[in-house]
Amino acid sequence: MVEIGISGGSTIRALILGFAAVLSLAAAAPAAAGRLIEPALRIADGGSQGPQVALTLDACSGLVDHRILDELIADGIPATIFVTGRWLKGNADAFRLMLAHPELFEIEDHGENHLPAVIGTERPYGLEPAGTAEAVAKEVLNGRADIARAGGGEVTWFRGATALYSPDAIELIASLGLRIAGFSLNGDLGASVGEKAALARMLTARDGDVIIAHINQPKRPAGAGVAEGIRQLKAHGFRFVRLRDATVSGG
Repeated sequence: MVEIGISGGSTIRALILGFAAVLSLAAAAPAAAGRLIEPALRIADGGSQGPQVALTLDACSGLVDHRILDELIADGIPATIFVTGRWLKGNADAFRLMLAHPELFEIEDHGENHLPAVIGTERPYGLEPAGTAEAVAKEVLNGRADIARAGGGEVTWFRGATALYSPDAIELIASLGLRIAGFSLNGDLGASVGEKAALARMLTARDGDVIIAHINQPKRPAGAGVAEGIRQLKAHGFRFVRLRDATVSGG
């Protein structure tokens, strides 16, 4: 039995099968270079109903991109939103707007502080990792608790910062009862590309893709391309589904 402290003064007592072994492994051996995993995830093809994709949007920190959020609401586009505790603290109004549309938005766990779920010293894309099994568990569970306190309900999926994981962190997250949300199409490369590049990437979507993009960078041009890509995919006959409503492969 392991006790994991959760922010806000509460404590979750977790019986985790194999967790002690993960802790021992992490303590005994440093991370091997180049071992990080980027899990893939796809959904079932749309079949006779036409092509379908799952749009997943990360809210890491910062603000909310209303170019994307307003488009989703205006056109009734379902999406799975991965929020961090950091983002929730500064975007209460935007989160209330999401909660006001439960038919559209599935809220899932992106962690408490946007720390990569890496046990060891590797720094994916230069970001400081959680580092230890205990820190990964707290990142996951505190993020889940932050969502519950904000009214978002239970979560099923976790996506860590950078979407890269050490193998032992993947095992740990599974033992906490959450599935890891990978993807098959990166729509905006971390909101780092321009509007035209993001649009072009979005339009490469194929039946069954899980798209990742970002909804927290309103000042970057990528968001405009993502929003336009959503409009054009819908016009081309694509249906959008949330992860909770889809049959998935991987994760």
